[in-house]
Amino acid sequence: MGKKDASATKLPVDQYRKQIGKQDYKKAKSFLKATRLKAETKKNSSGLRDAFLVVVAILVFVLCVYAFFYLNLSTEVDLDVDVD
Repeated sequence: MGKKDASATKLPVDQYRKQIGKQDYKKAKSFLKATRLKAETKKNSSGLRDAFLVVVAILVFVLCVYAFFYLNLSTEVDLDVDVD
């Protein structure tokens, strides 16, 4: 009977460890939640950033084509003009 009585009472060290374990779990849970929210925010914002980069790339391409044709047509000399 001595063993049953001894196992029923918990040592203060075990109670302390159990209490710390609960606190660590609470901290870890909030940390994981914050990390998950941060990752979701980053994931959602990357789609917007990618769309913005695609639009900018298209605009740069159109600007380059426009500049190419503008420079080629503006430096062309008219050969049809008769100088008397």
